[in-house]
Amino acid sequence: MGTPSGIQTRVGKYELGKTVGEGTFAKVRRATNLETGEQVAIKILDKEKVMRHKMVEQLKREISTMKLVKHPNIVQLHEVLASKTKVYIVLEYVTGGELFNKIVKQVRMKEEDARRYFQQLINAVDYCHSRGVYHRDLKPENLLLDTNGNLKISDFGLSALPQHLRPDGLLHTTCGTPNYVAPEVINNKGYDGATADLWSCGVILYVLMAGFLPFDESNLMNLYKKIFRADFKYPKWFSSGAKNLISRILHPNPKSRIKIPEILENEWFKTDYKPAKFLEEDAAHLKDIEDVFNEEHLVKEEKRELKRQESKPVLMNAFELLSMSSGLDLSGLFEKQKPVKRESRFASVCPANQIISKIEEAARPLGFDVRKQDYKMKLLGSKSGRKGQLSVATEVFEVAPSLFMVEMRKAGGDTLEYTAFHKDLYVGLEDIVWKNELEVERGER
Repeated sequence: MGTPSGIQTRVGKYELGKTVGEGTFAKVRRATNLETGEQVAIKILDKEKVMRHKMVEQLKREISTMKLVKHPNIVQLHEVLASKTKVYIVLEYVTGGELFNKIVKQVRMKEEDARRYFQQLINAVDYCHSRGVYHRDLKPENLLLDTNGNLKISDFGLSALPQHLRPDGLLHTTCGTPNYVAPEVINNKGYDGATADLWSCGVILYVLMAGFLPFDESNLMNLYKKIFRADFKYPKWFSSGAKNLISRILHPNPKSRIKIPEILENEWFKTDYKPAKFLEEDAAHLKDIEDVFNEEHLVKEEKRELKRQESKPVLMNAFELLSMSSGLDLSGLFEKQKPVKRESRFASVCPANQIISKIEEAARPLGFDVRKQDYKMKLLGSKSGRKGQLSVATEVFEVAPSLFMVEMRKAGGDTLEYTAFHKDLYVGLEDIVWKNELEVERGER
């Protein structure tokens, strides 16, 4: 379940902190550079698992790609470290969360806000393409926001480089997320990585402005039929300029699809356009990628036990609290969030031990096994779902004396199944969830 609360872990010059994300093959933890005090994010992969699942080449590709791209709208790679058992990819720490969560919260964006994010997205994608890098999995979940609200592309795990092109000059690996993938990728006859990425950008722009997907069917074949025909409708609030541009991007024939140089000259796109500002590029001080699997170039993972009289929830400082909220508006941390996606939070004035017990009490009747360690829990579904076993990581943090924040996030399994589980679980937690005065006055449950 991760590092126990009473254990501090250091890898090289980095002291590892809270887990901020989990996937099937990797965990992301916030960390502090002890030499500079800088906050970073470290993606941690288990070497044995990487090799067992034949992911070595994919990992090398991700690292190679991130070494090539240095742009203000792309999450920056600082360095890559390895111990005997793990690989540590040290990344820029982006505090504003996923663009996906902003869409969920706002339902849809104002056109000018959507355009600004789209301009930054196109800037970064154009830069990648100029270096022969094709992302191949562009979607709001892989777009992060910094403290200033600027977009940052992340997760180059499915990216392709020039050496991945076949003799016909095309890519042939079908990959990506179905709702965002271009028709020629599904067609399995080879595709141009640049035009395929651009299609995904068009879907993202539509989602930002509409609050829902242009192509969305529960049946995969019906979904593909709609994508092949570019069969979608515009909401009434779309401007004619936006509709015109999206129609030219979501053109099912890649040869007729608009190209980035044309987008940059489009009148709707150019409104309030601000080109990316590049800082002077530093040479990336990275060990050779092969060193990741070389026994001669290893860092030590050092653990030390923290001295304290009793186990207590981790104290959340102001920086961490603000990084989870929108500006200074903290109300979002203490309200029932609808719709729930991959993570959620609520506050409670109940004692921390009571919170843990109540979550366990609510989860077990729903068919979940509960594993506890101090004020962390992992809830494991007994059945295998669409994407394997549903796993939910939970931790209680102390925000202030007698005020705690509970963070829950999907650590594995299907997002829709997590949403349904969270809804059922919440019913059993209502009497410990802190409600603000307005909710109490309205009698909201």
